[in-house]
Amino acid sequence: QVWLVESGGESVQAGGSLRLSCTIFGIRVDNACMGWFRRVPGKEREGVACIHTRAGVTYYADSVKGRFTISQDNPKNTLFLQMSSLKPEDTGMYYCAAAYRSVIIWTRPSDFGDWGQGTQVTVSS
Repeated sequence: QVWLVESGGESVQAGGSLRLSCTIFGIRVDNACMGWFRRVPGKEREGVACIHTRAGVTYYADSVKGRFTISQDNPKNTLFLQMSSLKPEDTGMYYCAAAYRSVIIWTRPSDFGDWGQGTQVTVSS
C-alpha cells in the first residue's frame, strides 16, 4: 500500500514564502516522476512542478517559474516545494502525486497513480 502525506500549507500574505513537504510511504520512489498539483474550486487540477527522482530533471508551470522550486530528499523519501513571492492566485489545495511510467505528460493528472490528500495554501493580498 502506497500513501502520500503532504504538510506545510497555511495562510500567508502576498510576497511571503512557504515550504510544502510530501512524504511517501510504502514504496521507494527512486525512479518516478513526483509532482505537485493544485486545485481551486471550479477549476481543473493544475500541474505546478514535477521532478524525476532518478534523473533530477525538473519541470515547472510558466506561472510559477522563478518563484517555486521542487526538490527531493531521496533517503527520506520526501518531496518538497519551496514557494516564494507568493501571489493570491497561488491559493489552492496542493497535492503531491507519483507517476511510475517511463513516459508521461507531467501536467496530466491521469498519468499519476498515487495522490496525497492535499494541503491548503491561502495567499491574501
